[in-house]
Amino acid sequence: QVQLVESGGGLVQPGGSLRLSCVASGRTFSAWIMGWFRQAPGKECEFVASISRNGGTTYYTDSVKVRSTISRDNAQNTVYLEMNNLKPEDTAVYYCAADSTDTISAVSTTPYEYDFWGQGTQVTVSS
Repeated sequence: QVQLVESGGGLVQPGGSLRLSCVASGRTFSAWIMGWFRQAPGKECEFVASISRNGGTTYYTDSVKVRSTISRDNAQNTVYLEMNNLKPEDTAVYYCAADSTDTISAVSTTPYEYDFWGQGTQVTVSS
């Protein structure tokens, strides 16, 4: 059974930075497209970033593109999301997700493409 466990969330001041981590169980992590999503109170789940199986392709939503980096370490079964210059509108629960299908796409950008999800980690940006 696949398990995804996020960590690294917390309270950050505007303009600050943080790095979220997601550790996955399972021996086929390198075969999964990985993604990060977020959900703010009263809002729908929003795509944040995705990374291809070998890490060579990444894709971001426009609102975080210039201040975020998604990366992965397949040897450690871990995917990361580093965010800089955080803004109050970045406040949300952040979820790690895995697309374990054999899609030919390099990345996946909708929640429906992902079949495994973590429990989420809260990120609050406030002074």
